[in-house]
Amino acid sequence: MIRTHGGLPGLRDEQLLESALARPHQRFAYDETCDLAALTAAYGYGLCADHPYRDGNKRVAFVVMDVFAGLNGLEIEAPEADVVRVMLALASGDLTEEQLAEWLHSSLLERGTAESD
Repeated sequence: MIRTHGGLPGLRDEQLLESALARPHQRFAYDETCDLAALTAAYGYGLCADHPYRDGNKRVAFVVMDVFAGLNGLEIEAPEADVVRVMLALASGDLTEEQLAEWLHSSLLERGTAESD
């Protein structure tokens, strides 16, 4: 992504990366009400809020959410402008993890049912 979109390469803090990646595991283990949207949001929120990379944290957060959704038979179907708005709001602290999960509830579709297919 750095080669394609630019930015500073490198990990800023390995412990913050580990913390962000552990967040959905913790959520799954201790929150009986969580679903795939909540787990996907936990990845995005953790990576965006913890800023483990020197650059590209919002991009990484979105790609990880998209990959996690895909591994679970879902895909994020949203206009690029909405994705940018959501990720900027998440990074600035104007969007909570729960609000991100709500957005994902309306944006996650089963793979193959998105309009682009």
